[in-house]
Amino acid sequence: MAPERFRFALVLGLFISSALLLAFPLEMALNTEVLLDDPVKTRIESESVGDAKNSQLVLRFRHDDGGLLTNNLSRVQGLLQLEQEIMSGTNPQTKWTAEHVFIDRIETPLASWSLAFDSKNRSLANATQWADVLNPTLEEGWCGNGTTEEEGAAFEATLLLLPRETNLGVACPSFSGASATQAPAADELLWLIWMGSVSDDTDWHTLSDWAEKVSEATEFEVSAVGVKMLFNKSRKIAEHDMSYILLPSLLLLGAILAIGLRDPVVAAMTIGGVVLVLTAELGILSAFGMTFSIIDAIALPIIMGVAVDGAFWYSRSSRKRDEVRRMLFVAMLTTAAAVSLALFSPIRAQRSLALVMVLGIILDWLVTRFVLEDFYLKRRASKDMDEHSDALPSHPAMVWCWPLALLLLASIAISSPTGFEVLDVKQLLPEDDPALIEMEEIQSKYILASSTTAWIAIDISGDSSQDLHRVLDMQQQLGTHPSVLSLDTGVFRSPILMGLSDGEEVLENSTIDQLSKSNSESLFLKDSRLQRDGSTSGVAIVVLIDGHDADAALKFKDDVESLLKQNGFSGGVGGDLIMGASLTRDFDESRMIQIFAAGVAVFLVSYAVIRSPRTAARIAVGTLAVGIAVDGMASFFGGRGIITAPAVLLGMGFTADYLSHASSEHAPTKRDNSARWWAAISSLSAFVLLGLARFPPAKETGNLLTISILFSVILATFLSFRHFDHTNKEFPDEEE
Repeated sequence: MAPERFRFALVLGLFISSALLLAFPLEMALNTEVLLDDPVKTRIESESVGDAKNSQLVLRFRHDDGGLLTNNLSRVQGLLQLEQEIMSGTNPQTKWTAEHVFIDRIETPLASWSLAFDSKNRSLANATQWADVLNPTLEEGWCGNGTTEEEGAAFEATLLLLPRETNLGVACPSFSGASATQAPAADELLWLIWMGSVSDDTDWHTLSDWAEKVSEATEFEVSAVGVKMLFNKSRKIAEHDMSYILLPSLLLLGAILAIGLRDPVVAAMTIGGVVLVLTAELGILSAFGMTFSIIDAIALPIIMGVAVDGAFWYSRSSRKRDEVRRMLFVAMLTTAAAVSLALFSPIRAQRSLALVMVLGIILDWLVTRFVLEDFYLKRRASKDMDEHSDALPSHPAMVWCWPLALLLLASIAISSPTGFEVLDVKQLLPEDDPALIEMEEIQSKYILASSTTAWIAIDISGDSSQDLHRVLDMQQQLGTHPSVLSLDTGVFRSPILMGLSDGEEVLENSTIDQLSKSNSESLFLKDSRLQRDGSTSGVAIVVLIDGHDADAALKFKDDVESLLKQNGFSGGVGGDLIMGASLTRDFDESRMIQIFAAGVAVFLVSYAVIRSPRTAARIAVGTLAVGIAVDGMASFFGGRGIITAPAVLLGMGFTADYLSHASSEHAPTKRDNSARWWAAISSLSAFVLLGLARFPPAKETGNLLTISILFSVILATFLSFRHFDHTNKEFPDEEE
């Protein structure tokens, strides 16, 4: 194909790709699903008979006057009525009005109390005073051996959805200070709400909006809390940051291009190419159905910073067309090769970010090479730049800068602290954010908030009585694990484990399908069965474990997997903390392997193009040195997190890029040095702005990439000094 036709086809393809955004609007997401893969949780959500596929959110209720809530009968009945109004939509002031999000199920402590009293033929909704339902006295309350299933569920809900220091009253009179003649006394409580969506949109801000609406219309103060709302807030912070970073980054980049190139026309064309690349990439990814997380948006200013290298080398350096072509081609391949290693990361967020960056880097190169190259060279030919072609001043000692710089980078890596931060929502919010302070307060008050959910999937047959009894035996074994939280009355201990009921109705020939029909709903699952094509193929067990101990979560995962094998089951263990800690551990153990693999990839790619093992080795060694140094700097900046690996690999790519510029046989000139440093300054402008973000992954990426660029350009400058021998004369690189 003729160059003109290929150029036209490429530009047309980019414009068409950009137009795809109109047909496939981009939706940003931020939740655990876009951060990490959890096969067990995904399976339970897709195969659950109940509502596990919907998102569980939390509402916090308090009274406007700050007084006691649960032992005030009128307030209790008001909350019961509010719950009915939400589901029925009979009251316009409290009606749920969101169209794309719906409420599937609500679990509240007061509704469970009502069912508990109903099981003893007492009506909480129709009572005029607490004595109507508390007399005659229920001596054992709801936690004794002779209680009904509804009373047991009410006791469980009371402990989980009311604050820890609550006087439990009738919920469990055996607790110190409690009495069966009193209602539980607390000044606040939690609701669990299961919400679904007609689309893949996971923005649950509608719940916060509804909570504000109810707070204004009723005597209650309602707020949406919990981990998912933290994700939602983090997403809002990130979107705000990106909206205030992208446009200033483009403007600053354009200004630096205009100053560095002394040509506003070239600067404008380059910025136009950058915008076209960004919109085309987003259109392509959106059309292919990629879930674009807000973390992926961090790649956009990075792609902008990478895109301008060609403008400086074509327009300002003393290199010829073919030399610049080869140099930029090697730079593109080595950068893409380094970043591509993150595509094999066990952490989904790292794979996704790497994909966006690699695609952007390739599109940047295509536009520079096939669309803008001739334009750059024509503008360059119209200028007299001979005054910049003088060789750089040199000194024999300058050749030692390269090895000394490598030693300094290695010392940074050696002296850096070890360890890796566990993947969780706290990495996605600023440390001083009020939402984290509120979350810590709630975690200190509620067992539910301080715990995390572990999901266990077990493969069984729904019509097998043998499988039923094997599962029940395993549930008993699970309940004895020290990581499982328990409801302890002082008289008996009950692990917080929800699976198959082991009540009196379990007969010798009972099956899981038969048992599930008579099982009452648990707080987390309507039905524990997992089904494929209408047939039961497994069961789900929900266990609450300590949400603050990542090491204990890992131990629990390993122990449960061993227990599954001992009992002859196949299946698995999942959950946000468990998978976050597990993937973090696996990645921390392999991150140095990934860095060295990136170095090997850079060597192979460089050698394949340059055909010089010495030059390729030089590029690879410098790339490795910067990689381990930036990884070490990440630990100094607050710890290695989910964004560290892509940032380190991209920093290695930048280093390979700059070292490939400096590794040619062309002796360094003022024009080359100017092109190198102006390219670095332009990239730095985007990364420095990114480092000013409040969204921690963006801030961390900006800081690490700023350091990477500085390390890279300094190291490349030192490498260019190799052309000066002890006689201060140029000598060619020895090729093999």
